Amino acid sequence: MLTPQSQIKVNLPISLKDYLESKANKFGMPLAGYIKHLILKDVADMAYPTFEASESTVKAYKKALKEKSKAVEAKDLKQFFKDL
Repeated sequence: MLTPQSQIKVNLPISLKDYLESKANKFGMPLAGYIKHLILKDVADMAYPTFEASESTVKAYKKALKEKSKAVEAKDLKQFFKDL
């Protein structure tokens, strides 16, 4: 499974970059991998944020559950939507 990725550009003073590179080399890691490790270590104790569903989402969910018996299986989604 591929995880969506994003890139971040960070400008650092040369002395800090050199320090980070020396630490990364000490552990046999590329600089990017070492920085990723530091970030993961920093956020390890944080709880992943959760959000309450809106009232309209809860209402739509309950309606969908009630109408579950009316569900149809669409093997070809393009054709299903074309036929609507």
